[in-house]
Amino acid sequence: MGTGAEKLTVQTVVNLPVEKVWKYWTEPAHITQWNNASDDWHTPFSENDLRVGGSFTSKMAAKDGSFEFEFGGVYDEVRVNEAIAYTLGDGREVSIAFISQDNGTKVIETFETETMNAAEMQQAGWQAIMDNFKKYAESVNEE
Repeated sequence: MGTGAEKLTVQTVVNLPVEKVWKYWTEPAHITQWNNASDDWHTPFSENDLRVGGSFTSKMAAKDGSFEFEFGGVYDEVRVNEAIAYTLGDGREVSIAFISQDNGTKVIETFETETMNAAEMQQAGWQAIMDNFKKYAESVNEE
């Protein structure tokens, strides 16, 4: 049942059909392109076993090599093009909804806060990653 922590939500609307948004959100080749909150960070490695009970991990690192950490967890729910829920290694729960709209896809991510950083800082960081995802997804040029 999670940690009982405060829950925060970030969201965006991506001007693409839900099938593409889902692909860019879940495939490691794409995750490594957008999963960072600022230009001085990157995700050099990502793997994703996208099924209930499957696990995922991404290595998030400062580009200058000063700091890195693993971000990962286990999937509790996977409904293709609709919803993902997972539990992080520290027990916090995260859920993402993908809502198809006329002009694109709304992505809503809800996460439980951790105790090391202020909630406002966490919200800003997760929103920055979400904004980066939107920017990346809308820039991908594939046939």
